[in-house]
Amino acid sequence: MHRAFAVCAILFSILALPAGAESFRALVTGELVLSAENPEGSSASLPSNGAAAILLDSGIRFLKGVELEISAPQAWLSYRGSLAMVVFSELDRKPSVGVNDLEGKRIAFEPLPDKLKIVYQIPIRTGHGLRSSPYATVPPGITPPSAFPILFRLMSIIKGTSDELEDMRFGFIARPILGDEGAVKLIPRFPDQLKGKPFTLLIDDIMVENIDEERLLREGEHHLVVLSEDYRNESRRFMIEKAKVLELIINLQDPTPLIIFEGPENARMFLNNVPVPRENNPVPAEPGVHEAKFQVGDYTLTKTITVQRGKTYRVALAVDIDVEEKE
Repeated sequence: MHRAFAVCAILFSILALPAGAESFRALVTGELVLSAENPEGSSASLPSNGAAAILLDSGIRFLKGVELEISAPQAWLSYRGSLAMVVFSELDRKPSVGVNDLEGKRIAFEPLPDKLKIVYQIPIRTGHGLRSSPYATVPPGITPPSAFPILFRLMSIIKGTSDELEDMRFGFIARPILGDEGAVKLIPRFPDQLKGKPFTLLIDDIMVENIDEERLLREGEHHLVVLSEDYRNESRRFMIEKAKVLELIINLQDPTPLIIFEGPENARMFLNNVPVPRENNPVPAEPGVHEAKFQVGDYTLTKTITVQRGKTYRVALAVDIDVEEKE
């Protein structure tokens, strides 16, 4: 019964947090900077009355939360119930190493449980999907990136502490919790003679409104389509990696049809009776009906082809030997 009451008291202390700012004094022993490029996070060693400032750096858009991990020494089990952790956001200033008189909004408070490893996960955006479990505690609400830096602090909740507790050191690690997204940055490149002509881009069948903005996408394969009256239509696949930005170059091409000729070295090639030099492949052509011709010695082969705008055609002369078994 006593144990159940203690658990209820802890849950109540998390939920019934003050809404406004409060003044407090903290011994800041370190500054931890988190970024998507360093998923392992940063660490510090905290005394039983110590605090650490947590800042966000690059790749914030890929973060859905911040994980705080406290590793207690074995001796802590003899002092359980004597310390609590507090997390403050919206600080009135950036803390410096040493004693700080600060104001901030308390977003979490909880007596440290009798564990040697304690984990808290702080959501920083909606749709984060983080939930409290036997392995981690998730305070209610969202702490947006604009509320950083935040301050994690250990503090005594009993009167009088022993020298052993005052000398105790706690390992502390702050890690970014990455979402399952990356981003794509679209870089269109135009042919000189058609620069500035309009085109439409679709990613996964959704029109891209602003090509200059990076677009967040779930990690995995995606589909890009280019539609235009002035450039060649294009369809391709690309891959997005978690917490990374893909620079995707889009080479917009002249929609004039192209014909590629392939034949033996001794073959002469013609398009509409005009010789096709080998060094001029591929050959541009107007949409419509054309005649391709190959001459090899005394032999002449012709083929009528219909070409369409924005398409590329391969016209090849193949020489083969057929072998059949006769009864």
